[in-house]
Formats: sequence, structure tokens, C-alpha cells
Amino acid sequence: MHGLPERAGQSAPSSTPEQTDTVEQGIGIYLHIPYCLSKCPYCDFNSVAASAWPEAEYVAALERELATYAQDVAFSGAHISSVYFGGGTPSLFAPRSFERILERIEQLWGLPSGVEVTIEANPGTVGFPKLAALRAAGINRLSFGVQSFQPKYLALLGRIHSATEAIAAVEAASRSGFTNLNVDLIYALPGQTEAEWEDDLRQACALGPTHISAYNLTYEEGTPFAAWRRNGRLVPVGEDTEIQLFQLTEHFLRARGYERYEISNYARRHAACRHNLGYWKSSAYVGVGAGAHGFQPRGGLHGWGYRWANERAPHRYLRAVEERGHARVAVEHRDRKTAAGEFVFLALRCVDGVNAAEYCRRFGQRIEEDFPVIAELEGSGLLEVTAQGWRLSSRGTLLADSVFAHFL
Repeated sequence: MHGLPERAGQSAPSSTPEQTDTVEQGIGIYLHIPYCLSKCPYCDFNSVAASAWPEAEYVAALERELATYAQDVAFSGAHISSVYFGGGTPSLFAPRSFERILERIEQLWGLPSGVEVTIEANPGTVGFPKLAALRAAGINRLSFGVQSFQPKYLALLGRIHSATEAIAAVEAASRSGFTNLNVDLIYALPGQTEAEWEDDLRQACALGPTHISAYNLTYEEGTPFAAWRRNGRLVPVGEDTEIQLFQLTEHFLRARGYERYEISNYARRHAACRHNLGYWKSSAYVGVGAGAHGFQPRGGLHGWGYRWANERAPHRYLRAVEERGHARVAVEHRDRKTAAGEFVFLALRCVDGVNAAEYCRRFGQRIEEDFPVIAELEGSGLLEVTAQGWRLSSRGTLLADSVFAHFL
């Protein structure tokens, strides 16, 4: 199945294009912690299996890199809209490390009261004492990588926790004061039935999280899963099954108060992930840590923003930050065509779709003039008109990748 991982008519303004104002809209901060106890065979994120890691040195590098960006005119003076610790397995680090990093962000930019601060956690790496300490350190949102409650699928995915440990971790998080919790799940696993997937959804809902991310399994090149697929060790589910599982997910979760707001993400009222919404709305974010990416929608060589990628290997990352205060190894400067296409593609991932007036404000031209294909996609039933612009139709959601290809 394509694309399941993961009112028009405004007149163009006569003034020059007005792009995102970073200071007004705020920036997200993403901090990557790459260390894991083991590497899951489906994972293509920048992660390294380790039994020990240079935590103090790594935290110091994150702090130094943050200071570099706080002095960058593209990010200095901005207010922080979200902070996200991803990995890897960030929950391997001590609560004091996160407290120290948040204190540094507060010193450099200020940290507004109530700003969303998320940490990804492996259920096998946290218990009540650590969760309570994380809460006290300033973390207010947890994202648990549960993936499944079925023992055979946890084993297939290479997860180090059991279903019992996953349940205990989420329950402990609630007891320790967290009221904003996400549970990550993966579906379309080889051999998975609708009944098994529905049981996973039922168990996740029973834990009362405010947010559920449900991703279809992908076989990313370079992972063991991709190799096992090629040699026949793993046989993917059929496209029809994948569609049925996606539709089951949406119907099951909606009936229990979770509305889908992005292709793979469901939330209770006011519980959408603010940090990820920043990505999909093309907002600026600073990315620090080994393999992290950052994005600024303004400036750059062509005036349409740029993104960068950091050194992936932790030891080279640490050396780079020590030598020059950052670890950028690649910078991509966008032209107008790329920026416009990315804006539309990312916005269409969300249920509310692309806003025609916002597009016009950013790019100085009506979206239909830049992308006449929109009329064709609307006519074929893949896009539907909203009060603000366009969004994927139900059919378009099932064929999202083919729709997105028209804008990239």
C-alpha cells in the first residue's frame, strides 16, 4: 500500500513572498541520543548498540552545539515551541542529564512554562523511580516504543522488553505524574492477523495514553529486515491486508476517542504532538546530536531555507563538536520549487491538509498556479476541497505516496 508508514481561490499578494518568521512562530529543538542496548533489525534510525556510553561527554557536546545555534542569527532570539529527545534510546541516560540540558536551553533561549518536552523511552529501561525523576527534571511527555504486545512479534522486531514490562512502564508513568503519554505500535508485520492487531490496539487503549502512533512496517534498505525480505526469510503482508489493518486502526481508535490527525498519528483532544506538528507545518527546528537533522525555512543561498545533517558516528560527532562547535557534514539549500513542494507534501500528511492562504503568503502565488496537478488530483478523487484548501481524501490517504510524488 502506498504512503502508510508514513478553500482555494486566494488571489496572489502583490508584495514579495513572506516566509515563516522564526521568532514569531518559535522553533523546535531535537536532540538525538543514538545509544541502544541492542539494534532492532527493522530500524534504520541512527542508533548504535552499546553496553556503555560516554554520557557526560555526550551531554557536554549537546550543550556546546546548542550554544553554537543560540548565537546563530537564524535561531537567536527565537522562543522555544517544543523540545524532543529522540534516539536511539534516550531513556538510557540519567534524569540529571536531561535536567542539565533543559537548564542550558533555558539559559540560551528561555524555556516557556508548559512547553512540550518529550523523551522517547524503551519500556525495558525505565521504572517508577526513574520516571518520577524524569518528571522532576522537566520532561512532561513520554513516548514509549512498545511496538506490540504479542510475544512473537516483540521477538521478531528484536525488542528487549516484554508485554508485561511495557504495560508496567506505561502504568508507572501515569503514577509518577505524566499526563501526556504516547504509545508507538507497528502493524502489517509478517503473518499478522486482524485479530492480533486489534488486540494490540485494545491493550494500548486500556493503558489510557493520550496519543497513539501506529506505523506500518517498512523494509528500509540496509536493515536486516530488508535483507530477510529479499532472501525470503520474511514475507510481507499483502497490500489488501495492509489497507484493512490501516482502516481497522482508524475505526477502532476513533471509537475510543482518538482522532487521526496525521497519516500515522492519533490523539485525544488537544494531545497532538506539538513537536511533530512543527515538522509537518514546515516550522524551523534545531537538530543537535549524532545524526540529527535541522531545518530553517528562511535564508540560505537561494533565500528559501536550508536543512543540515550532522555526523552520524558518535565518536566523530563528539570530535567535530569539540573542534568547531557543531557537527554539520551536509547542508542542502532549497530553491523555491523544492520549498513549495515540501510545504505541500508535508501539509498533506496532516488531516487538515494544506492551507491555500498560508501557501500564498509564503510563496507569493496561488498554489494552483504552481501545481496545476491539484485540479487533476481533486478530479480523480485523491484530494478533496476544504474551507482552507485541500486535504487527502480517504482514497488519497491509502495512495498517499503516489499523491506526494507529484510535489517532490
